[in-house]
Amino acid sequence: MRSHVAVLVAVLVALMASVAAAVAVRVTHDDGDRFDRRDGMMSSQWDRRTDRSGEGQRRGWRGPGGMVSGSGATHGMRAGGEYTYLAEMIAHHEEAVVAAQALERSERAQMRSFGEAIVGSQSAQIDQMQEWLADWYPDRSGQVDYQPMMRDLTGLEGDRLDRAFLEDMLGHHMRAVMMSQQLLMRGVATHDPVEVLAETIRDEQRAEVVQMRRWLRAWFEGGWQHGVCGGGAGAMPRGMPGGM
Repeated sequence: MRSHVAVLVAVLVALMASVAAAVAVRVTHDDGDRFDRRDGMMSSQWDRRTDRSGEGQRRGWRGPGGMVSGSGATHGMRAGGEYTYLAEMIAHHEEAVVAAQALERSERAQMRSFGEAIVGSQSAQIDQMQEWLADWYPDRSGQVDYQPMMRDLTGLEGDRLDRAFLEDMLGHHMRAVMMSQQLLMRGVATHDPVEVLAETIRDEQRAEVVQMRRWLRAWFEGGWQHGVCGGGAGAMPRGMPGGM
């Protein structure tokens, strides 16, 4: 009797093991198919949004939280290649320089110094990138279809000026960080100095993001809650990491 019971138990154990193995194989296969489909979708989206025109025109791509202009259009965050990265970053920097110059009117010494630092650093980077485009891509225009990310700060003073600048420049900096990181991760730069510049932009602006969030919390109680790109209704998401 005991021998029969032992045989039955052994058979049941073997059957259960076979079922478990079959389920595991099925789950693994399904997961693999799901990841393959997801990766294929991401690759397809990347192909559609990568610049093919040669003019560096931006394709919309929504990252974590997205960056939405006042018109509802998305701001691209991925660099399609070295030329596109340089052309777009020049336009991006030029907007930052104009906005930072408005901080000459700020009542806070920290903000005035911050504006001067942005103007100095990014103006020098603009000059360098323009030289590279002229040397390496003389047959290309260097023009991009740039969508502004900053509000017009012309009529703002005092706290309104500082807060609008910090809220908008946070998203502006994050886009530069993401573009630079994408260029580095994809390894599409064909000249080593471009990689060095991308690392510098990423690291400098990431540190400045942290500082701007600190100022928003200290001066305006609650940090980055109401940032708007392009002066429209697109609210910037609270909780996007400041130290990406």
